Amino acid sequence: MTPTSADLPTTAAYRAARDQLVALHGDPERAREEFRYPDVGGRFNWAVDWFDAIARGNDRPALVVVEEDGSDVTLTFDEVATRSDQVAARLAHLGIGRGDSVMVMLGNQVELWDTMLGVMKLGAVIMPTTTAAGPSDLRDRLERGGARAVIVNAAEVDKFDEVPGDYLRVSVGEAAGWEDLRAAYREHVEPVEHPGTAPQDRLLLYFTSGTTNKPKLVEHTQVSYPVGHLSTTYWLGLRPGDVHLNISSPGWAKHAWSCFFAPWIAEATILVYNYARFDPAALLRVIRSHEVTTFCAPPTVWRMLINADLSGGPGLLREVIGAGEPLNPEVISQVQRQWGLTLRDGYGQTETTAQIGNCPGGRFKPGSMGMPLPGVPSVLVEVESGQVVDGPGEGEICLDLSAFPVALMTGYQGDEARNDEAMAGGFYHTGDVAERDASGLITYVGRTDDVFKASDYKISPFELESVLIEHPAVAEAAVVPAPDELRLAVPKAYIALVDGHEPTAETARSILAHAREHLQPWQRVRRVEFYELPKTISGKIRRVELRAREEELVGGSEVAVEPARREWRDSDFTELRG
Repeated sequence: MTPTSADLPTTAAYRAARDQLVALHGDPERAREEFRYPDVGGRFNWAVDWFDAIARGNDRPALVVVEEDGSDVTLTFDEVATRSDQVAARLAHLGIGRGDSVMVMLGNQVELWDTMLGVMKLGAVIMPTTTAAGPSDLRDRLERGGARAVIVNAAEVDKFDEVPGDYLRVSVGEAAGWEDLRAAYREHVEPVEHPGTAPQDRLLLYFTSGTTNKPKLVEHTQVSYPVGHLSTTYWLGLRPGDVHLNISSPGWAKHAWSCFFAPWIAEATILVYNYARFDPAALLRVIRSHEVTTFCAPPTVWRMLINADLSGGPGLLREVIGAGEPLNPEVISQVQRQWGLTLRDGYGQTETTAQIGNCPGGRFKPGSMGMPLPGVPSVLVEVESGQVVDGPGEGEICLDLSAFPVALMTGYQGDEARNDEAMAGGFYHTGDVAERDASGLITYVGRTDDVFKASDYKISPFELESVLIEHPAVAEAAVVPAPDELRLAVPKAYIALVDGHEPTAETARSILAHAREHLQPWQRVRRVEFYELPKTISGKIRRVELRAREEELVGGSEVAVEPARREWRDSDFTELRG
């Protein structure tokens, strides 16, 4: 049984929960049965109650930032604790206090980690923001997030010339009219006192990537991410002393998952590779030379890596993980074949921590994303009936609200209608559909908005896309329904080609033939079009735009009603007809 704060001080209760999961590494069945999130009592602040508690006097490396040229900066836990105290004191001097929302728009640089902890230590609210955001995005975020201050690199301050408002302007580096955050590091300060934050006080405001609608504003508390990510730590397989490398961009939730909370929950070193242009060979060198033990990256990165030279081996890697999008079985197979490591998948959202995952030592099936994580009440709910699916079957991935899930947002800010919809019927609805097999393993099917019917058969775009990207010419694929007089709709693939392949009839024929060979007849991809895929600011494909385009083509509202010969149909090729 996990001790609670009634038995131990807050830090000890948190540590006991963490240590329980470390002890249950490799035994996810038992972890699911026994683990419960710790009760942190009436006040909790992760930066003070956990990070400072493990960091003071600790000379082990907490953060290593490696640059493209091979240079690096290493900070110990104690140094990060002191630096974040300095940032907190500087921001407090400038007028930032408990409850104030602070936009943090920094890259993979040490000031990002100092600032995240420093804002947290004040009891203020962190609003992470991608450096890719432009003035219109920033205006929207500042307004909806109610930002009291903005912290940004000096090179980015010009973006705010078009963003009016009475907010405190703080830059990293000198900029006219902006306060320089670096002044904080010249001051000697005492450790920050506990700000008295309660577990349900606000901590984080995240904007989603907006794959189907306007980005949603998600609110997290002092416990939903800081305590909820104990389960994420278990999924990643992190242990004290590990060196963890995660590939994701600051400003998005996955960066907080795996570049902030989970590694430091485990008392592991966060290693960041700060590159401008992705180079698989360079990444592999960093993994080996810096003795990385656990590595997490999105499927796009894994696909690039397996096309690189993996013959040098995995170095000291023990755990390899994919996240952000579902992993394709072919990628998993190649990593296993070349490195002898199981590339594990998982599932979660900005609104939650990791919910479902393939954990070390658990049952595994390529293409499956695993089982519900310890402490997380993940269930499948039938879309039509709203009933929980017991045993094998298909349904929407949900969290059971009657179990009072710790790892869940408070809601979407400023959007009560959408919030009511997400929390309807006693469940938090993710909007994602999955299928569970007889062994309990869960496989992703697709977004509820993306799954469609063709000839009365249900089509999972992800399943078709997984086959398409195995073709050597296909870099990315997005499958959407194309209106069809005979079948009402047929699967159409929008294709981004690998460099060196041309958008010709022969390429189209080859891709359609590949899909025909590897898919069931009722899943057959009937059309392909070579097209620049529309994406969100975070790089996710906006299928909603492609679906709308198909409707526009049928309605004749596009200028080119007759698509240029970027689109080919199976009926264009004699051997593929029928």
